[in-house]
Parts: sequence; structure tokens; C-alpha cells
Amino acid sequence: MPSIAKPVIASLILERNAIGLTIRDYEGPMSTLCAGCGHDSTTAALVQALWRASVWPHRVVKLSGIGCSSKTPTYFLRGAHGFNSVHGRMVPIATGANAANRDLLYLGISGDGDALSIGLGHLSHGIRRNVHMVHLIENNGVYGLTKGQFSPSADVGSRSHRGEHNTLAPIDPIRLGLSLGATFLARGFSGDKAHLVPILEAAIAHRGFALVDVISPCVQFNNHVGSTKSYAEVRAHQLQVTDVVPPQETAALSASDQVVDVAVPGGGIIRFRSLPSHYDPTDRRSVAAYLEDHAQRGEVPTGLLYLDESVPDVHERAGSTAVPLNELPYSVLCPGADALRALQDARY
Repeated sequence: MPSIAKPVIASLILERNAIGLTIRDYEGPMSTLCAGCGHDSTTAALVQALWRASVWPHRVVKLSGIGCSSKTPTYFLRGAHGFNSVHGRMVPIATGANAANRDLLYLGISGDGDALSIGLGHLSHGIRRNVHMVHLIENNGVYGLTKGQFSPSADVGSRSHRGEHNTLAPIDPIRLGLSLGATFLARGFSGDKAHLVPILEAAIAHRGFALVDVISPCVQFNNHVGSTKSYAEVRAHQLQVTDVVPPQETAALSASDQVVDVAVPGGGIIRFRSLPSHYDPTDRRSVAAYLEDHAQRGEVPTGLLYLDESVPDVHERAGSTAVPLNELPYSVLCPGADALRALQDARY
């Protein structure tokens, strides 16, 4: 069923952000997903985060693969660029686009089947290269388009809508990302917008690969008793709150117990609140121990779980030009045979 376009109506009563846009400027057509789908709640959080971050819609590239999650980019930022890739190939498409134009914001949306099965290898290399993008996994533990089979993220013991119990160990994108050297790892819940929006704001502000795992219940196939990714089950695990403080407000911050502030390169501060005792979100070993402890108890912690702003992104590592490749003149991109010969001679 085609999406239904919303009428664009200017309103004088809607609040405007720092660049003069209202929340309506960040929306898209009406959703055709199932009523109550967690993905639509994630879309609403994305719209709010992008508006609060004062991102120009035409400076955003939305990418996706295959699955219910791949429809999400349709429903926000009608004025942005977009590319719907094949199953599991969203990250390499984003990597190539980022190589051509490093000045845009790349938002990749995929599902747990798309990212953690056929796309797992591409996800891993995106993390290793620290590609500057936001990769949001809408994680519901099932293949919704093909009637609810267990996905790679299904927990051991989780019961399907048909009554089977999963016996395979899940692939946890957060623990996987930590082992691969990820620089930004967060887990949110589509049923808690107030908690998810600051996480997405922090991901947008991050310089590098920001992996956000959003538990997004499938109301059709995975929201029943016995599912570990139902609305009722996930609501019991809201363990941490994250704030994003704009540059102009950082001077008013005051320190307090169980608070950690991390500065981001573009200005402002990411503030971790309500942290467990002895938990340091910038210490990889501390985070690994924290995740392992909760995994042993069958719990899934949420929040911005790990952050490292010191690691260079893919362009900084490669020493690529500060001017996007798509803006360089042909004479610079292809300097001719003499320049190539001189380069080859210099290697010997």
C-alpha cells in the first residue's frame, strides 16, 4: 500500500528550532506499518531528535536495506536524500556515499535480521572503519515480513507466537560492537520516547560510527507473553538516562553524584545520569564487565552504554581531503598520466 502524503501547512504556533524550522519540516508521509508498531515510535523519536539538533533536512542521507525497518526512512524528513539498498548492504552503500561527500549526515536504518544476519559482515567493517554515520537497528527479534521466524537477536528461551522456544544464543550488537572497537554504543526502547530522543541526539553529534540498538516490539508477531522483546518485558529494564547539552548551556552545568560529562567535538556535552555505581561509560573494560554481568542475569541494559570521542573517523584515518570528493574539480580528481607516473616512481 503506498504511503499517504501529509499536507504541508505552515503554522505560526509551532515552536521553531535554531534554524527556523518546525517539527513539521522533519516529518514524512503517513506510515503504513501495523498500528502500534514500535518502528513508528522510533520514527517519532528521530523526528524530535533531528528537530532539536537543528539539522537541515537537505543535508541528510537516509539509507536502509530490506524488511519492515526499511520503510522507516520514508516516514521522516521528506526533504532529505534517500537510498533503499538490497538486503544487508546498507552499510557499504553508506560508506561509499560518505567517501564521496563527508559533509552530509548519514542515517542508516536496518532491522535485526537485516543487520545481524546477511549484513553482519558489513556492519562489522563499518564499525572497524569508524564510518561517520548513525546506524539504527530496529530490533524486534523476529522476521516480521515473513511471519515471525526467530531472528539472530532472539534471546534463548524466548517463545514465538506459534509456541516454539528459541534455543540459539543471540547476537548482541552492543557486545559485538564493543569487541570490534566501536566508538558509540547505545540501546534504547521505542516505547520510551523521552529516553530515546537524547540517545539519538547524542548519536547525531558523535564523530564516527554511532550504533544504536532500539528494542522495537513487533505487535503482530512478538508482543506476547513469553517474548523477551515485548513492550511489557522491555519496560522493566530502563537503567540509565542520557542528556545532550547544547554548547550555549554548558556553562550552567553543575556536577553531582553519579554524573559523567563527555564533551563532543562539535561543542556541547553528552551527560550520563543515574549511572550504576562504579560504571564509567568511557571505560571499555568497565562497560564490558557491566554488559556481561547483566547478560548472565538475562537482563538487557539500556542507555548510552559506551562513548569514545578520541578515535579518528574513516576520513581522518585515510587522510582524505577536507573538501568532499564530489566538489573537487576534474583536474584534481584526475591529474593526468604524468602525475600518476610520478606517483609510481616515488614508490621505488
